[in-house]
Amino acid sequence: MKKKIFAILMTAALCAAALTGCGSAGDNGSSRESNSGSPEKITFALDWTPNTNHTGVYVAEQMGYFDEAGLDVEIVQPSADGAEMMVGAGQAQFGVSFQDTMSSLMEGESKSAPITAVAAIIQHNTSGIMSRQGEGITSPKGMEGKSYATWEWPIEQNIIRECVEADGGDYSKIEMIPETIDNEVAALKAKQIDCLWVYYAWAGISAKVSDFAVDYFAFRDIDEVFDYYSPVIIANDDYLKEHPDTAKAFLKAVSRGYEYAMEDPDAAGAILLAANPELDPNLVMESQNYLADQYQADAAQWGIIDADRWNRFYNWVNENKLSEQPIPENTGFSNEYLPAAE
Repeated sequence: MKKKIFAILMTAALCAAALTGCGSAGDNGSSRESNSGSPEKITFALDWTPNTNHTGVYVAEQMGYFDEAGLDVEIVQPSADGAEMMVGAGQAQFGVSFQDTMSSLMEGESKSAPITAVAAIIQHNTSGIMSRQGEGITSPKGMEGKSYATWEWPIEQNIIRECVEADGGDYSKIEMIPETIDNEVAALKAKQIDCLWVYYAWAGISAKVSDFAVDYFAFRDIDEVFDYYSPVIIANDDYLKEHPDTAKAFLKAVSRGYEYAMEDPDAAGAILLAANPELDPNLVMESQNYLADQYQADAAQWGIIDADRWNRFYNWVNENKLSEQPIPENTGFSNEYLPAAE
């Protein structure tokens, strides 16, 4: 699912030019408040193919939460340039991104893309390194002498470097293989690679339902700085400014969707499968039950973004000179549009 990062970063340098002259993320010239006779149209861009990260949005659609909010929401897969570019250009009002992916668009005093994270889909970073069980990669040091599928992205490689060195390992001894993998479990089974970066809720659960034994360690267990937000819902800045009430109505409906998924993961998984019958039912249901405890986790409410955690990661990016210009604190996120906690 994260394979899209490199392509997005390659186009990020073109972002400012691509967005120049774009109007606000449109709603066909009418706002929800002024056009009560018909639903407000919203386009929501996924980050990749449909999966359990997105369940709450599908629940909101299928359970009528969007209808009740006066919204007509179209869920679409991203363009080749990614959801960030679609949302920034006003081709979608909302979409899915990741805090690390957003970093190149948050640099300097003026963001290069008019996007803001408005909700955390999952409260904690559930990504880490997965490998074949019993081959010694139970911690970062174990990656020494092994092959790793890399996106060749500075932030990614610096996270790996810092984790390996913190564990007493030698980063230079890792064999970096360019990432060309579509199916993580199949690649490990075929020994195309020894270890790779995965999102446990999908690839880790895929290994479980495939009865394929793996070892796994999470980045957030190595250093709290790597407990950044992944994934998040992003919104177009102009749309937020011009239609704040509609944005709040959308996020209230989406919040209800994720709350439903937490309360009844089996029913939520069935809704995701009905909307996307091409998905593996066993994988979806197992993943949905895993994420039921991860969407909100220890937060006061679903979707909230903690400023300290957000800033901690971008400060790490700055300190390691992984951005051309420093990313100012509190850049790129807002809790303003979430419903008030009950």
